[in-house]
Amino acid sequence: MMHLNWSVKSTLALCVLGTAGFAVAQGQALEPWQQAQKTEVWEPVPEAVSSPANGVPSDAIVLFDGSDLSEWESVKGGAAEWTVKDGVLTVLPGKGDIKTKRDFCDVQLHVEWKTPTDVEGMEGQQRNNSGIFFQQKYEIQVLDSYKNATYPNGQAGSVYKQTIPLVNAMRPPGQWQEYDILFTAPRFDGEELVSHGYVTVIHNGVVVQNHTKILGTTEWIGAPKTIPHGCAPIQLQDHDNFVSFRNIWVREL
Repeated sequence: MMHLNWSVKSTLALCVLGTAGFAVAQGQALEPWQQAQKTEVWEPVPEAVSSPANGVPSDAIVLFDGSDLSEWESVKGGAAEWTVKDGVLTVLPGKGDIKTKRDFCDVQLHVEWKTPTDVEGMEGQQRNNSGIFFQQKYEIQVLDSYKNATYPNGQAGSVYKQTIPLVNAMRPPGQWQEYDILFTAPRFDGEELVSHGYVTVIHNGVVVQNHTKILGTTEWIGAPKTIPHGCAPIQLQDHDNFVSFRNIWVREL
């Protein structure tokens, strides 16, 4: 279909409106195409983004492509010291959490993760635990929740200690899990909370959090806290387990 430039379209629109106005003045009914044009919006035109199958969108920021940790650093300061091998990033217990060097607000995050197959003697929260923290404050739980009883607001896909996932979409340990997460950051006006954060979590293609309100920081002990802040890093947790990650990318919204 041929598209007209803005000036030509504007001229035509004025002509149409003039014709329509004349028709109304004469008591004539508008043609269907004239009625339809009243609700056509031509600007702005969305930017074209390529999204290859099983690939990374062209407007995404790649946080880990299997090669190095150049986008990450230790929360303790200095370089991130987790293990990178065969395209996989694995927690190195005792080295501490890592965070992105960049700050983020509203994002779409894709991350794949895997827990070890050795679960002997591990139950509940001790069965290969980690976490993804948005703005270093709001955790989406990472845990081997496959046939593993624990408190539901702390299983995989939960907003930790706040919101139970709608379903348990876990694959068995040793298999890659996929998270696609839409995060809307809370808004503050000085010290005052203007609007809560929200999160949608898709786990292995299944919605487990549907535009869920985040009540505040996700605390291990105690109630959520409201702490004013701006954009901040994404953080991955060292919970003393060998949890692995790959294919991490983010789109700013």
